[in-house]
Amino acid sequence: MSDRVVNPEPAGTAGAVSPDAVVTATGEFAGLVAAVTGGASGIGAAITTRLQAAGARVAVLDREPAGAPEGAEPIRCDVSDDASVTAAVDAVIARFGRLDIVINNAGIGAQGSVEDNADDEWHRVFDVNVLGMVRVSRAALPHLRKSPSAAIVNTASIAATAGLPQRALYSATKGAVLSLTRAMAADHLREGIRVNAVNPGTADTPWVGRLLESATDPEAERAALNARQPHGRLVSPEEVAGAVAYLASPLSGSTTGIGLFVDGGMQELRLRPQQ
Repeated sequence: MSDRVVNPEPAGTAGAVSPDAVVTATGEFAGLVAAVTGGASGIGAAITTRLQAAGARVAVLDREPAGAPEGAEPIRCDVSDDASVTAAVDAVIARFGRLDIVINNAGIGAQGSVEDNADDEWHRVFDVNVLGMVRVSRAALPHLRKSPSAAIVNTASIAATAGLPQRALYSATKGAVLSLTRAMAADHLREGIRVNAVNPGTADTPWVGRLLESATDPEAERAALNARQPHGRLVSPEEVAGAVAYLASPLSGSTTGIGLFVDGGMQELRLRPQQ
């Protein structure tokens, strides 16, 4: 793909497409434009690829967008900076003339108990993981209101609902994302905008890879993470992308305000130990 990065330009005018034209033989997202934050790597890249395969035109909003999947539109965006977010959304409209789907996937990790992170770190992680979604959604809403198939999908986590050791700060942000998702769904349903979250288990992402590399015994740590999930392995980015595609799809018009778990059964299953 080209390594061209779009520099934000003044917004264009979002075009309207008949709902009857949304689902065609070329894919359920044909005619729709999606923006994926953090879409240049890991789960975000898998989401971008999945939406493109189903016919969407996708803009990747990322601090390092040049690594975006082939065919996506790379747009530089820092979700912790409101001016950067506004300029990035304007660039999407300038390029495509519309915005139908927002995937709020950008986020950062954090380790430690409640004692282990200073106030500055709490502010930094909340600023990216929660306020980043607020900024992107706020900038996108005027355009989503014009779409016949508007959807927002926020990336939460199993950490939002299950107590995990050494994840106090991260869990707090993802719990906030899940609550924010429900509130947004209530606020915008009657505007024709669905809002949902995906709750991945421990996924095989670059961040988890770095955690494993820093462990005293990486193989033992990987085995422990695998065993924590009832199906016995890490979740793949492609599995999360499939769930996001369902939540964002115009075929899922009655699905809103939910957190969809992609966690190998970690949230709901209680298996007996193997003999």
